[in-house]
Amino acid sequence: MRRIRARLLLAAVVAATTVATAGCTSDRDDRDDRNEFRPGAADAGDPYVPGRGNGGYDVSGYRLRVRYDPATDRLTGRATVTATATGNLSRFNLDLIGLDVSRVTVSGAAARHRRDGSELVITPPRGLPRGTSFTVEVDYAGVPTAVPDGELGSGGFLHTADGAIVLGQPESAATWFPVNDHPSDKATYEVEVTVPDGLAALSNGAPGERSSTGGWTTWRWAERAPMASYLTTLVIGDYRVETGTHGGRPMVTAVPAGLPATGPEAASLARTGEIADFLASRFGPYPFDSYGGIVVTDSRIGYALETQSRPVYGPGFFSGGRPNPSVVVHELAHQWFGNSVSLASWQDIWLNEGFATYAEWLWAEHDGGRTAQRAFELRHAVTDWSQPAVDPGRAAMFGDGVYQRGALAVHALRRTVGDETFFRLLSGWTEERRGGVASTADFAGYAERVAGRPLRPLLDAWLAGGVAPALP
Repeated sequence: MRRIRARLLLAAVVAATTVATAGCTSDRDDRDDRNEFRPGAADAGDPYVPGRGNGGYDVSGYRLRVRYDPATDRLTGRATVTATATGNLSRFNLDLIGLDVSRVTVSGAAARHRRDGSELVITPPRGLPRGTSFTVEVDYAGVPTAVPDGELGSGGFLHTADGAIVLGQPESAATWFPVNDHPSDKATYEVEVTVPDGLAALSNGAPGERSSTGGWTTWRWAERAPMASYLTTLVIGDYRVETGTHGGRPMVTAVPAGLPATGPEAASLARTGEIADFLASRFGPYPFDSYGGIVVTDSRIGYALETQSRPVYGPGFFSGGRPNPSVVVHELAHQWFGNSVSLASWQDIWLNEGFATYAEWLWAEHDGGRTAQRAFELRHAVTDWSQPAVDPGRAAMFGDGVYQRGALAVHALRRTVGDETFFRLLSGWTEERRGGVASTADFAGYAERVAGRPLRPLLDAWLAGGVAPALP
C-alpha cells in the first residue's frame, strides 16, 4: 500500500511476531487428540487484527458467485470454501461482516450456523478429523458495509454512484464473502460477478468468459496463485477496460469512462508492463499469470493498494495532472514482496513496504533520477529513529518507520553484502518463498545463509534500533 502523505531489538520482535497462523495446529482448541473434537479458534492470534482469522483449518480455495445491483445496493452470493482440518474440529468459524446467511452445508450436508458479531460459527453434522478435506457452501445476502477504522480510514465494500469499490488493508474481504481473513491462510480464487449490462465488474487474476442474459452480465476471474484475503478486490462501475497481453500473459487495465483516454491515469497504467519487466530484472520472474491495474476516482480511496495482479490506484496520485510511474512501481513491487511472499503477521509489514519503497529508489535511478545511494543518504539524515520498522504498533502500520526505515535497512544490507550477493539474495528469496508466508526472522536467516555471514545485528540496528546507525 502507498498512502497520500502516509501518516494516517529484532531478537525480541522475532519472538513476538511468531503468532498463530490461520490454519495453525498449535491452538489450544485444536489439539491433536485422537478421540476428542474441539472448536477451532475464533482468532488467528494477530494483535494487529484482533478477532480476524480463525484456527483449526487451512483453506485451499474459494469459489465466489455474487450478484450486485447498484440501484438497491444489494449483494447476493454463494461462497464455496475448500479446506483441510488441521485439528479434530467440532465446529469452526469464518469471518463475515454484516451480511445475512440463509444456508450452510459442509461437504454437502446441512450444517448449523449462527452469528457472533463478525463471526459465522458453523457446526457440521459430525466432527471433522484432522487431515480431512471438506467443502463449505454458504448462501448469503444483504447490503454490504464498509469497515470504519479511526486509525486507518475506511475499507471494505464502498457503494459508489455507479457501482462499488471493495478493497482495504488490513481487512476488507469479510465485507463481501465469508473468509478466513488473515494473510497467513492464502488460497486460490475463482470469482463470478453478475452486474447490470453496461457495467464492468473487475477482480483479481486472469479474465474468463463473459456472458449476458436478461439484462445482466457475468464477469469471470481466476487467481490460481495463492492469495491473501486482503488482496482481493471487486470494482464495479462504468469503466473503460483495456485487455491485451504482456509477455504471453493477460494484461487488464481499467480507468473510469469519464477520464480522458490520454490522461495521466491511463498513461501511468500504460507503463505497467515496462515497470514489471524492470522489477523482474531485480527481483526474479514475475510471480503471477496476469498483469493489470485499476484507477478509481472515489475520494474515499486515499491510497493505492497492491491487490494481487491488479493494483487499485486512488485519485490523489494523479492530482498533479501528470503521469505517476512511481506509484505503479510501488504497487507492482508488492506483487513479489507482500503478495507472492506474504506476511505471517502484520507486525512484519516492513517486509512489504520497505521493499516496495526501495523499488521506487531503484526505479528512479533506472529512469534517470537520483541514485539509490543518494536517496539512502537523504532519508538517513531525516529519519526519526524512535519509530521502528518492525512491530511498529497498529497505529503506525503505514508510517515512515515502516516504509522509510524498511527501505534504509534494505539498502544497508546491499551495501554490506555487495551488489552481486544482494540481488542474488532477493531473487532467491522470492523464488524460495513464492506462494507462501514469511517473517522477519525467516528473512534474516535466509540473508545470513546466502551471504555466509552474521547479519542480524545489522538488521536489528536499521529496523529497530533507537539511534542512527553509521552509514555503511
